[in-house]
Amino acid sequence: MWIKSARIVDPGQQLDFTGNIHIEKGKIKAVEKASSPMPGTMHEEVIDARGLWVFPGIIDMHAHLREPGYEYKEDVYTGSLAAAAGGVTTVVCMANTEPINDNPSVTKYILDKAEEAGLVRILPAGAVTKGQEGKVLSEMGLMKKAGIVAVSDDGKPVEDTSIMRRALEYAATFGLLLISHCEDRRLSEAGVMNEGALSSELGLPGIPSAAEEVMVARDTIISSYTSCPVHITHVSTQGSLEIIRNAKAKGIKVSCDVTPHHLLLDETRLYDYDTNAKMYPPLRTGADRKALLQGLASGVIDVIASDHAPHARDEKDLDFDVAPFGAIGLQTLLPAVLRLHFDYGLGLMQVLSLVTVNPARLLGIDGGTLKPGSRADITIVDPSTNWTLSEDMIMSKSKNSPFLGETFRGEVVYTICNGQIVYRKNGI
Repeated sequence: MWIKSARIVDPGQQLDFTGNIHIEKGKIKAVEKASSPMPGTMHEEVIDARGLWVFPGIIDMHAHLREPGYEYKEDVYTGSLAAAAGGVTTVVCMANTEPINDNPSVTKYILDKAEEAGLVRILPAGAVTKGQEGKVLSEMGLMKKAGIVAVSDDGKPVEDTSIMRRALEYAATFGLLLISHCEDRRLSEAGVMNEGALSSELGLPGIPSAAEEVMVARDTIISSYTSCPVHITHVSTQGSLEIIRNAKAKGIKVSCDVTPHHLLLDETRLYDYDTNAKMYPPLRTGADRKALLQGLASGVIDVIASDHAPHARDEKDLDFDVAPFGAIGLQTLLPAVLRLHFDYGLGLMQVLSLVTVNPARLLGIDGGTLKPGSRADITIVDPSTNWTLSEDMIMSKSKNSPFLGETFRGEVVYTICNGQIVYRKNGI
C-alpha cells in the first residue's frame, strides 16, 4: 500500500512534511519526503492523500470495553468499531469486567475476542488486586505472559497504602506500569459532582478536590520511596497537577493522563442535570480546567486518554444522583485533541505526542510512530471538514457522550491497523 502526497506528522521522529508512506507486510517500509506522488505497482493499493494529514495510529491507554460481563453496555467488537471510526488503532482496556481481569484466563478471553473482531489492537490491563478488592495482589506475572500491558484497579482506588507499596514493587519487577485511580472514598462516597458553590446551587452532594489530591500525594510519595513508577490517571484538579509537577521536578517516576472532557468542559456543563456529563472524577471548576490546559502546554501532562465508559440508555436516564458515572470517548478522543490545536493554539506535534509516542513509551509497547520497520498503524484525517456529533454516528452500543451536538474540525477518513484498512469514511 502507498499513501501519497500527505502531510505526515510524527511526533516520535519530529517529522512534519509532505511525502509518501510505503506499507509492506503490515510494517512501515519507507517514509519519504516528495514533491510529487511516487508510482506504485498494479498489485498495491494507493491512497491519494493530497490535502490530508497522516499521523501514527492513535493510542488510547484508558478505556472500558465492558466484556466480559457487561456486554449490554459495550463489547470488544463494538468498542473496536468505535475506536476504528475515531482513528484509534490501539486500546488499553481496564480490568473492571465481570469476572474481573485478575487472572490469565480472562486476559486470554479478551485477546481472543479482539482477534475475532479483527479490527484494532486491544491490549488488556490486569487488575492490581484480586477482585479489585484491594486486599491481595493479583498474579501479575502470569497475566503479563498472557498479554496484559499494565495493571490498574481503575474504578476503585487501592486504599491500603501497604498494598499499594507492594503493588508498585511487584509491577516493576515485571516491567508493568501501574495506573492509579486516585480517590479517597471516605471523602467522595456521597458525592455526584464537584463540591463547591454550584453543587450547592444545584442541590447535589459534592466530591471535594481533596478526595483526589490526597491520594495523588500518597502515590507520589510511595513512588519516591520505592523508586517505582506510577501513572496517575484522569487527573482533574489544579492541586493534583501541582503535586505531580513538583514530584517530577524532584525526579520522582510519576506520569499522568487527562481526559478530553476535563480539558474541554467544566462543572457548568451540569446546569441542565445532563447525566451524560456525570463522570468520575467529576467535571471541575473553570480554574481547574485552565490549569489542565496549562499543564498540557508546559509538558507536565504526559497523555490524553478517553476513559471511554459506556452505559446503557436506561441507566443514564435515571435521576442525576443515582445514574452511573462515566462517558464514552473513543470516537471523540482525536477530534478533541485536534480542537486543542485548532481552537486553543497548542502545537499539532505536541498534542499528537500525547496520544501516540508518549503512551507507547509509558506502556513499553510498539506503535505510536511511523518509523520504518514499525507497525503500520496509521490515522488519516481531513483537516478541512467540520462535523457535528450525533447519536447515529456513534459506533458504540452506548451513546452517553457529553459532546453530543458539538461540532468538531478534522474528520477521520482512514484508519489503518497492522497494514490493513479497518475504517474508511463513506464516499472515500
